[in-house]
Amino acid sequence: MSIRPWVIVEAPDKRGLRKVVVGSKRVGSAWSLRQLRDMLGDLGYPEDMDMEDPASVCWRGGGSGTWPDRAGRRRTAAALMMAGLLASMALNVVIGWPDAIGALTFAQRISGALFVLSGVVQGAAAITVVDYWGKRQSRNSGAIVLLGVLVALATDSLLLFMWFDEREYTPYLLVFMPAWCWSVWALWLLVRERSWRGMRRPKTFAAGVLATSLLTAVSLAYSTMYQPAAAPMRFILKAEFGTSRADHIRPFLQVPLTLYMKNAGGIPVYIINDDYTVYGRSSEYIDGDDRLEEWRRSLDENRAEDAERYVDRLEFTKISSERLYRPGDWLDVGQEFSLKRVVQIPVNTEFDTINVVLQITYMRKDRGKLDVDQFRRPHRSWDKAEGRYYCPPERCGEELYYHGRVRHNNNLVNVTRKPRYVTAVWSPSERPVYSISSFHFEGQVARSEEERDVGRYGASTAYADSEMSVAELLKSSGIGSG
Repeated sequence: MSIRPWVIVEAPDKRGLRKVVVGSKRVGSAWSLRQLRDMLGDLGYPEDMDMEDPASVCWRGGGSGTWPDRAGRRRTAAALMMAGLLASMALNVVIGWPDAIGALTFAQRISGALFVLSGVVQGAAAITVVDYWGKRQSRNSGAIVLLGVLVALATDSLLLFMWFDEREYTPYLLVFMPAWCWSVWALWLLVRERSWRGMRRPKTFAAGVLATSLLTAVSLAYSTMYQPAAAPMRFILKAEFGTSRADHIRPFLQVPLTLYMKNAGGIPVYIINDDYTVYGRSSEYIDGDDRLEEWRRSLDENRAEDAERYVDRLEFTKISSERLYRPGDWLDVGQEFSLKRVVQIPVNTEFDTINVVLQITYMRKDRGKLDVDQFRRPHRSWDKAEGRYYCPPERCGEELYYHGRVRHNNNLVNVTRKPRYVTAVWSPSERPVYSISSFHFEGQVARSEEERDVGRYGASTAYADSEMSVAELLKSSGIGSG
């Protein structure tokens, strides 16, 4: 037998783990005497080996009864660390996956992919927790766990920062608020233990973490905070009257009306409301010098703002009001749509001119995704079968309501805000209105455009109008000739 002991058990480290060396080769570490016996048994030592025999075992820094491991505390810390990393991983994947696979723009897809990647990093860190709070067989396990916690702190801080902008309740708040508190605790614990110690190139690791953080911050700031204007919206709208014809049976003029729209911008759009209305204008002839006074009186009486020297008391009568496009349908880039209608007016009309006003309200598809199946269905305000959409005609008139959920194309906005809905109201007797807000249609819709979140979703309205004199219509039909 050699004079040198076969087994050397080193002094416990600060966690209570004792390194075991057989001859000159390290064979592992043990938290307890039982683990030591199991380890030596695997190496062929007898189960009843006398641990107190100095010829067999050399104890350094304490004898066979010195095992200062706090197993309960260590396992609790490991469990909390792993649970936090897994929860943060799930949150990041839930946020990033819809954008990574379905966002319209490249920047939004990159943002989603970064969140999915951060979830993968946290998943790897959660697996490494077992080694770091165990026997630390890998030098880099502490650094990997630290990286996962830093990623969790960064993403949770971003979510919290965005939530503070509006401070609206969302179920995700119950996840990322505790997750942020956990990440602060986890970072404090890892820094206190200097978890990066033991890795071969700590400076390279730190530089990589810094570069990744900057890249992620720039990408998220670009896709979340910055709303690019590189592809502005441009609509081409036309509303034109054609050559009129006299009805051979009834005393009416048939006036052709051509309506046209084209998405000439660089982004597809949803049409959320539209309307074209034909008016007949009538007026009284006056011969006076002071038209300013008449103009003021017209404003006071809530009539037209036109100021003409020989025209007073302008009145506009609605002849017809219809829809051009189905709400919820979209126009792709370059897509155009036209519609032809015939407007009928009496031959002996008192109108001086007829006017048409066309308006289209749209929402950019790169800013939001509309639930078109829900939004396309019109709800009649006068029908009691519509349930929550019903409003007595004496109070609301007769209106069509369109209502549907809209989700921002950056899922970070969706999880830090209350749900948003698009509501469009159309009536032949009133101008069309719309809103994009958290309003979820409980009760009457105010015709005044209430709380609106149109800027975030790129909603806007385009207009076109046209006017033609009745005298010209009569002449073109042959009635006014001669």
